[in-house]
Amino acid sequence: MTEEQKTAFVFSAAVRALIRSQGMMALNVERQNLGQTLAYDEEAFVNLINEEGIDHNTMLSLFHDIV
Repeated sequence: MTEEQKTAFVFSAAVRALIRSQGMMALNVERQNLGQTLAYDEEAFVNLINEEGIDHNTMLSLFHDIV
């Protein structure tokens, strides 16, 4: 994979994570306004980063030759 392809891969994963996290936050706000418990906690947001493969260790592995 070229450096440009790696960058595009990471960028698209970050956008997916952002879209998903916005939905998660919206549901949390809705549930909070209804007096319900939150649907997503901190662990769910951390898991989202891992699921999309944009965690620290993955980035180091992907771009190890740049540093």
